[in-house]
Amino acid sequence: MARLYVLLFLAQIVLAVCALISCLSAEEGEIRALPRIAWVLIILFFPLLGSIAWFVAGRETAGARPRPAWPMGNGNASRKPARPVAPDDDPEFLRSIEERSRRQDSELFRRWEEDLRRREEDLRRREGEEDRPPA
Repeated sequence: MARLYVLLFLAQIVLAVCALISCLSAEEGEIRALPRIAWVLIILFFPLLGSIAWFVAGRETAGARPRPAWPMGNGNASRKPARPVAPDDDPEFLRSIEERSRRQDSELFRRWEEDLRRREEDLRRREGEEDRPPA
């Protein structure tokens, strides 16, 4: 008999935790009858009855308020999206970043090569001066 009480107690705790999570994660428009803080206190002070009350009367059911569905695509890629595209999803933006990076890399390599040539010429000039006898 003690095992049954322990099992029922654990079920009550799990139900209360689920109700608290549901209550705290619900948006303001989805909470009915009482403010969120009142529901949280009811669930905490009366775990079994408060949890059942939350699931029955505190939140809107899924069928009560229709949620906007995502627009379904028909595979037509030529159509512009209805909402702004995130930068990392925009192919033009990604191309511009790649092109800019390529230009910056080529400019950096060009400067490095010029610097290397200048240093090599300076080194050759110094070696040539050292080989000549002093006048």
